[in-house]
Amino acid sequence: MRVLLIGANGYLGRFVAERLLADPAVQLTALGRGDDADVRFDLATGSPGALTRFLDAVHPGVVVNCAGATRGGARELTRHNTVAVATVCEALRRSGCGARLVQLGCGAEYGPSQPGSSTAEDAVPRPGGPYGVSKLAATELVLGSGLDAVVLRVFSPAGPGTPAGSPLGRLAEAMRRAMQSGDGELKLGGLGVQRDFVDVRDVARAVHAASLSAAQGVINIGSGRAVRLRDAAAVLARVAGYGGALHELDAPPNPLRSTIGHPRPEPDHTVPVSYPYPDGCGSWQQADVRTARDRLGWRPRINLEESLADIWMEAACRI
Repeated sequence: MRVLLIGANGYLGRFVAERLLADPAVQLTALGRGDDADVRFDLATGSPGALTRFLDAVHPGVVVNCAGATRGGARELTRHNTVAVATVCEALRRSGCGARLVQLGCGAEYGPSQPGSSTAEDAVPRPGGPYGVSKLAATELVLGSGLDAVVLRVFSPAGPGTPAGSPLGRLAEAMRRAMQSGDGELKLGGLGVQRDFVDVRDVARAVHAASLSAAQGVINIGSGRAVRLRDAAAVLARVAGYGGALHELDAPPNPLRSTIGHPRPEPDHTVPVSYPYPDGCGSWQQADVRTARDRLGWRPRINLEESLADIWMEAACRI
């Protein structure tokens, strides 16, 4: 099976590439903006015609699109998340390769949801920010393209390679600095939100399964369980061996203290995590993942503690 992977150097794309390369039946070609891509092409500025000519030459059976932007203003997000997908869809329509498209969407397309609920694929999307809007527009382009296509709505990815600027990445970095400086108290903000964290390696398995399946439409990829960020911080402290106290800046008067140690008299180490959570999804998000189980035969395998341990390992190695 010939697979064209777009965005192989991104956070998710790297693990998708590893997973696909591990399949001896897959012949993988990487397309992207970096020098190490097999073919250099910028979806945000390149023409559909140029991409069509490349598709006709390579003739892939599957195109996986992991490319996109998570930061920036509305214009930049629209270029990289919406215009780029429009280019892919138009090129595939013009091409004679007949390739299947696997598009990576995100849980931010749904926007805020009712606490305690699980969001299924038939929920009406109401994204709460420009990132979610740009990704939802891309999903609608894919669904309306008439192509053999599936959109995997990935909720909150975690695990190795987690960007240092993400909420979990900032938690790990704050803890590393606190331990390095000997601070016995770590003050953090924005820990009340609850998110559905799914390991990036499980996401890669879902992409692989979707590439081989005939499933179409939208499929949620998550753990199916919302976790409070303060609980994730406590797990991270345990795997890191941090013996200090965790104080939540936006909590009620009683501080949140870890059960693995006691505060020491050193100065406070204050690192607020942006609040509200930067995906525009409010205080709660949890995926209904039954469709992934039924249509892809996929279930998450890696628990959050393992994901956090890998995040910590990378943070601890930073100089």
